[in-house]
Amino acid sequence: MNVPDLNFGDLFDALAEVIPDRPAIIFGEQSYDWRTFDARSNRLARTLLDRGLQTGAKVAFYLRNSPAYVELFAACAKARLTHANINYLYVEEELHYVLDNADAEAVVYDAEFAPQIERLRQRLPKVRAFLEVGDAPPSDWAESYAQACEIGVGTRLNIERSGEDLYFMYTGGTTGYPKAVMWEHKHRIKVIGMSEHEDAESHAQATAHQAGGIVLPACPLMHSTGFTTTVSALMSGSCVVLLPSRSFDPAVCLKQIERHRVNRLAIVGDAFSVPILEYLAEARAYDLSSVELISSAGAMWSAERKHALLDHFTNATLSDSLGSSEGSRLGSSTTTPGERSATARFKLGPDVKVFTEDLREVIPGSGESGMIATSGSIPLGYYKDPERTAQTFPTVRGTRYSMAGDWCTIEADGSMTLLGRGNNCINSGGEKVYPEEVEEALKLHPEIDDVAVIGVADARWGQAVTAVILARDNREIDQATMKAHLAPLIARYKHPKTYVLVDQRIRHDNGKVNYRAVRRLAGVD
Repeated sequence: MNVPDLNFGDLFDALAEVIPDRPAIIFGEQSYDWRTFDARSNRLARTLLDRGLQTGAKVAFYLRNSPAYVELFAACAKARLTHANINYLYVEEELHYVLDNADAEAVVYDAEFAPQIERLRQRLPKVRAFLEVGDAPPSDWAESYAQACEIGVGTRLNIERSGEDLYFMYTGGTTGYPKAVMWEHKHRIKVIGMSEHEDAESHAQATAHQAGGIVLPACPLMHSTGFTTTVSALMSGSCVVLLPSRSFDPAVCLKQIERHRVNRLAIVGDAFSVPILEYLAEARAYDLSSVELISSAGAMWSAERKHALLDHFTNATLSDSLGSSEGSRLGSSTTTPGERSATARFKLGPDVKVFTEDLREVIPGSGESGMIATSGSIPLGYYKDPERTAQTFPTVRGTRYSMAGDWCTIEADGSMTLLGRGNNCINSGGEKVYPEEVEEALKLHPEIDDVAVIGVADARWGQAVTAVILARDNREIDQATMKAHLAPLIARYKHPKTYVLVDQRIRHDNGKVNYRAVRRLAGVD
């Protein structure tokens, strides 16, 4: 497999040279062209290196969507530092776990998160620098992110980089505690389709002769879908429009699409489609004719919602991608106006095979289910977890694969029908929730005797976290009480949306949860 030794830092440098006046980032009333974006990220890279960070050092991104996230990734790539995403919904212990697990030597965070960092910083002895993003002066123990971007030398760094430089993508909840998936730059560049050229300069020259698009990632950059969309857009010379709201607001999103004539919108399945459609049903008419592509990855996107969106985005093609942090391009599905599509039906990706548990290839049309596996450009594995790496990235008959746990059947025509994760991972609005983590947090409540957590199909969230509870002495437990109990223990998105109280055992005699009984008790089977 020919994979050019490309590095994101080299690509950022080369593109800034040939398209300096093109817009790179728009955020509310702020707009940065490539010249400004380049200079700010160069200064930021020098600041991080001046604080003693060396090649491979980890930089934690504790940020909402903003220009800072994009500038910081460019700075890390240029300085040969490793991006480590932090879910900004984590509460204290979850946050500490990831920062410690990543061996973070710098933490860049939004000012709103300063209280969380202040409580933890004495427990983070490896951190050399805290950079605070905000308009006000930073905390007295931190540095100003703005100054790091605005003061100093903004010219290109004199650094020889490697395609083997890494970035991390923490994936939360699939197999317990979050794990960092380790991607080499050259393989990720290959996956996103930017490796047609052997060097950064030839890629930049080709890009300069193409019109740049306007791309809006509506989903968080802290997750793979939003992050990959943003990086891919920049690598193609496009401008990235970031929503100036703290969380997704369909009104803000549609206004930005209309205002900036967005060509491509990236969402995460029904979790974004539903609020957009609900808002459009009541709102004024928006001019959405500029949108040529709506892409989604990371969660279920129902055929019904796709067709409803096309009633409003009349010039758009819908691209539904199946993938994960551990492997991209597993499957794809496109829907155009007037075309019918099926939920969870995909065309297999170029390097994809489907294996049974004993690693036999599934025969199309056999009805047999199997695990989706992809080879070629895949991650090195999980950071500091060789056991899980061996399980997820096995070698089969001489070829190394990524098998993140997605199961499917292969139809006679070669298409796949996605069944879901082989484990009990819940995907709620694009967020992965590990049931046992929620169960253990709930069991800390003195009135709960036992509990099982499952995902229940939900029109908006894909799956809604549902707790089936056996209370002590059959006592009543209300949702407000549970919300208060869980608040300091786990992030809000992991909280059950529904509680079902039962008066019978929910486990087999061997102590394992009887999921068939649990689903029956929850009224979903």
